[in-house]
This record gives sequence, C-alpha cells and structure tokens, in this order.
Amino acid sequence: MPNLTPPITSNRLLAALPGKDRGRILARCDQVELVAGDILHEAGTTQRHIYFPTGGFVSLVTPMGAQGGLEVALVGNEGMVGISPLLGVSVSPLRHVVLGAGSALRMSVASFRRLLDSSQALRRRLNLYTHVKMHQMAQTAACARFHVVEARLARLLLMTHDRSPSNEFQATHEFLAYMLGVRRAGITAAATSLQKQRLIRYSRGKITVLNRRGLEKQSCGCYWAAKELYDRILD
Repeated sequence: MPNLTPPITSNRLLAALPGKDRGRILARCDQVELVAGDILHEAGTTQRHIYFPTGGFVSLVTPMGAQGGLEVALVGNEGMVGISPLLGVSVSPLRHVVLGAGSALRMSVASFRRLLDSSQALRRRLNLYTHVKMHQMAQTAACARFHVVEARLARLLLMTHDRSPSNEFQATHEFLAYMLGVRRAGITAAATSLQKQRLIRYSRGKITVLNRRGLEKQSCGCYWAAKELYDRILD
C-alpha cells in the first residue's frame, strides 16, 4: 500500500474529517493518476469507483446524444466524483471526464458503501456536499439558459483556474463548446473578446489566464454564488 497521507490532506472534503475516519479511507483507497481526456465513468452504466481528487479535476457532463453534452459540474480537490452510490443508486446519469491531469484517491463502490455504514462523520459530510452540488448543478442549468456565452466562458475558465496548479491549461474551442453546450463559433467569438481585453491568451489549445481579476468581472454572478455556497456549508 503506497503512502497516501500527504495526498489525503489535499482533498478538502477528507481533510476536515476526524483522523480515525481518514485512516479508514486510507485503508480502502488506491492513489491513481488521472489523465486528461480519460473517461472515468460513462453515463448510464454501473459505477464501479468513486474518486477524491487531490491534484487533478474532473468534468461532470450530461450527454445530449449527437448534439454533444453540457457540463453541469467541475470537481477538483474540493470534492468527490461519483455521488450516486451515496444515494443508493448504482447507475450515474453523468459522464465523468478528466479535464485536468493529476492525482486522486480511488475507492471501489463496494468498499465505499461499507465505509459509509461505519463512518457517520463521512456520511454527514458527504450529505452536505451532495446538497451543495445539487444547488450548484441547478444554478449551472439556469446559467446556461439566461447568461451570455462570454460570461459563461469566463466562469468556466475561473473554475478551471481554481483547480489548476498554474495559470495555463489545455482546452480547445471544440472542447469548450462541448462543455458549455454551444456552437464552436460562439466559443471562438467569446474567447476572442476575452483575449482582446487581455484577460487571457489563447494559442494552439492552450489558455493562459493573464488577468484573474478582470476575468472575474466578466463572469456572471453564478461563479461567486457557487463559491459562497460551498464555503458557507462545508468550510
């Protein structure tokens, strides 16, 4: 068993647990490396693992058939990927796609369910996390309906930047269009506008955040609402 003590403190959900409960998790987890672009779980299939990211981050996408999909959540070291088993459901409706490479703690669903029965502290914390995530997903749906593409793109870039170890990350126009559920032309126009304002630099699929504060001003209020909700409930 690898030494998992440093990574577990990098996940905010797990770091807040009592030491005894963290130890139980360590005994059931493997440390894995997430590779950008990998699909951890395909929507509509039986979920076999849950993940606590400690370095990488994962996009949760609602598939829309041939039309692509819509990102409804982004999970990094503040959360957990795979809440369906917590609710007693084996099949998740969401596709789990690695957006940012990095480390994670992985546990089988069978071990996770047994652990929930023995750790009330973990169950309480994950119930709060599920409450927060449901609110954030509902807000994302409203954001997709009422806010313009440029503000939504700024919000997505801020969320990605929060979970990235640097100011640079990989994201093509095609991938961003898929995440936001819009046409590629809309992403191109929004990214060009942000670049002209010198908030970001975009080149060959690489985005560099140049002016974080300016990007926050261009984002819709949904970004701050989601952060405030998490901090109020879980921190």
